[in-house]
Amino acid sequence: MNRSGHPPLHLPDTEPSRSAAETVEPVGSAGPAGPAETFDALDLPAELLRVLARRGVRTPFPIQAATLPSSLAGRDVLGRGRTGSGKTLAFGLAALARTAGREAEPRRPLVLVLVPTRELAQQVTEALTPYAQALSLRLATVVGGVPVRRQAQTLNRGAEVLIATPGRLADLIERRLCRLDAVGVTVLDEADRMADMGFLPAVTAFLEQVPGGGQTLLFSATLDRGVDQLVRRFLTDPVSHAVDPAAAAVGTMEHHVLHVQSADKNAAIAHIASRDGRVIMFTDTRRGADHLVESLLSKGVKAAALHSGKSQPQRTRTLEQFRSGQVAALVATDVAARGIHVEGLDLVVNLDPPVDHKDYLHRGGRTARAGESGTVVTLVLPNQRRGTARMMSAAGITPVTTRVRAGDPELTRITGARVPTGVPVTIPDPVVERPRHHRATARTRYGRPAAGTRTSAARAGAPRPPRG
Repeated sequence: MNRSGHPPLHLPDTEPSRSAAETVEPVGSAGPAGPAETFDALDLPAELLRVLARRGVRTPFPIQAATLPSSLAGRDVLGRGRTGSGKTLAFGLAALARTAGREAEPRRPLVLVLVPTRELAQQVTEALTPYAQALSLRLATVVGGVPVRRQAQTLNRGAEVLIATPGRLADLIERRLCRLDAVGVTVLDEADRMADMGFLPAVTAFLEQVPGGGQTLLFSATLDRGVDQLVRRFLTDPVSHAVDPAAAAVGTMEHHVLHVQSADKNAAIAHIASRDGRVIMFTDTRRGADHLVESLLSKGVKAAALHSGKSQPQRTRTLEQFRSGQVAALVATDVAARGIHVEGLDLVVNLDPPVDHKDYLHRGGRTARAGESGTVVTLVLPNQRRGTARMMSAAGITPVTTRVRAGDPELTRITGARVPTGVPVTIPDPVVERPRHHRATARTRYGRPAAGTRTSAARAGAPRPPRG
């Protein structure tokens, strides 16, 4: 029986304020068995074990060892762990194993995986594809920024596992291109980030459409901003596993605060971006990212911007260029703070210190993943020192503080900085896909028009709701 019957829900037009919310302790108890020391000790299908062995994955990460015995047994699970801790296989292997041998009807997935961003959706899809193929299970990924028709065709052919961002899933449900009445396993990944982005009303509406008696797996670094209410309402006697503190910094990560003067900051940034190796640099605005990339390219640095102003094909292509080394410096807004995994990335730079300590931790989580080491550097102007100190204290971090200028040996030692060549470079533009236009439809029960619709408010420049 569906859990619907509530009034229409509306996605907020702007991102909610980041005021402190009450944090609750995890609920539940230990699972039916202790943590698994090897994947072979788990009740996984032989096909999955063969793929794990072929990929050289034999020992579970702590979050996987802790949660898989419970989730494979069908229990609802609340998993708390830092970014990069291996959560994707923790929920993915369980969901695939429990769906093996079943076939979905058109538009009626059996597993729903909700994630906050397009990049995370793509990462989850890539991580689970070889395991799903081994079990002959079909994956569908639905996110904003790509044509709805193509995603609808995939769902219409039938897909056992649906990986979705809330905005695009709302569109598909409103168009009657997807139904959730056959979902038996629901996964909420990075639930706290979905709360930050204002998606909890939509997530609640989705969960109300999922039949009762199924399994829910919720993974979140924290339980504030309404996540605790989701746990209480939609998880039944959940087993809770917290393998890391709620907002912990990675032990293999170095943290540096670099005091710079305003007149020297741009030169220092250019030197860091010119290092021998890749770097992600976080800035606060899309315009700032684009302007910095133009400046870096003119100085000889292979740079590209990643932010919500780019189409999904552009963002995907930019990430491919970064992973391949065609782009050395990725200048990103917080759209990239979660959901991006790049092997061997050892440096993240905050061009301005974030206000919220959780943003700092999530940005830094792009490095030092899966036990690797990494460095997080924050550039701080004189008027930002006090606020940065408070933010670091809230994050539980004691950084190494150094006063630097462009060309200083200490800047080179910490970041690998070097003088840019000064010879302008160009990066091939990512493939741009022309937007497809759709006929206008009535505003949906999620408080947003169907994809492609431009309302009078939108034409007038009114703010738009969050997009997947």
